[in-house]
Amino acid sequence: MTVRAILDVKGHQVESVEPETTLAEAAKLLANRKIGAVLVMSGTRMEGILSERDIVRSLGERGAGVLTEPVSGVMTRRVVNCKPQDTVASIMEMMTNGKFRHLPVIEGGVVVGLISIGDVVKWRVQEYENEQEALRQYIKTA
Repeated sequence: MTVRAILDVKGHQVESVEPETTLAEAAKLLANRKIGAVLVMSGTRMEGILSERDIVRSLGERGAGVLTEPVSGVMTRRVVNCKPQDTVASIMEMMTNGKFRHLPVIEGGVVVGLISIGDVVKWRVQEYENEQEALRQYIKTA
């Protein structure tokens, strides 16, 4: 299976903020949308990614005053990404080895989606359930 298959089911909507957005505003967006990360975008250009971990780390290091600062000072700048044709197995390996939970999907230099580890797990569970059902049907007809 590929990343494209997950996006086709999940959708291609990507939540983003601008680099000047305050950390408090970004945290509120994460809470309201019940998501773990947002892309930091200047127009169509991805500047970085801001995750719950980035927020917690900055709060722990610098205190609550950091909430008034722009996300550009806290975000992860070196963002690993994938392509729609990448396999689910390959992005699972990337996420595991890199110890991150969100992966932007880039096609033709444009962000076309964002995959989370939750999306991958949901996809894999569904895949296993479909295989089990196929085996049950095969056994019934054998």
